[in-house]
Amino acid sequence: MHIFYTPDIEQVKELPEVESRHCIKVLRLGEGDEIGLIDGKGVYYRAVISEAHPKRCAVNILETVMCPNPWPYRLEIAIAPTKNLDRIEWFAEKTTEIGIAAVTLLKCRFSERKEMKTERLKKILVSAMKQSLKAKLPELSEMTDYKHFIQRPFSGRKFIAHCYDGEERRLLSECYKPGENALVIIGPEGDFSPEEVELALSNGFEPVSLGDSRLRTETAGIVACHTIHVLNQKK
Repeated sequence: MHIFYTPDIEQVKELPEVESRHCIKVLRLGEGDEIGLIDGKGVYYRAVISEAHPKRCAVNILETVMCPNPWPYRLEIAIAPTKNLDRIEWFAEKTTEIGIAAVTLLKCRFSERKEMKTERLKKILVSAMKQSLKAKLPELSEMTDYKHFIQRPFSGRKFIAHCYDGEERRLLSECYKPGENALVIIGPEGDFSPEEVELALSNGFEPVSLGDSRLRTETAGIVACHTIHVLNQKK
């Protein structure tokens, strides 16, 4: 069954224009065809097309299914966007498929990219949510200054993955305990500055390693996400 993103389906029983066009013009679905809808807030709808209009495809709701978070913990990753947008988009796509609650874009001292529009990134999150059959869209925050972000409250364990030698760091897989909420911050290709690491530690972040290999920024984010999920599967 084809799945469509309809964030306002409770108020308007129509597909958004982009989804309507894809449904009617591309997939060539018509009146009477059954489709699936997700609102990005954790609800799945089974529906049938009642008016096959390419700009405002109307539907009748047949069934509403609440889809609670399949894992009893919250995972957030804050990451410095890469200069090559394809790489940070790949990170966003894959972590959404694996499962993540929130993504924050960090502006660090050595960030390769100081500004980034999030419209395209949100579309990628939506596509990955649909592809992986999830009903909850990850929260996406605009570019946030590192010093401001690092001081915000978080109910759970906080980890900073950096590459400085001489600093005592344990593997994330050894520090994290299944079931805990987790926030992991990933720096730019040039790593966090020493001052940024110290600021994180003074605000309750635990220094961790993601393994012996030096990873690219987007790879580190995916490894952190996957590590948390694998550890919880062993619970």
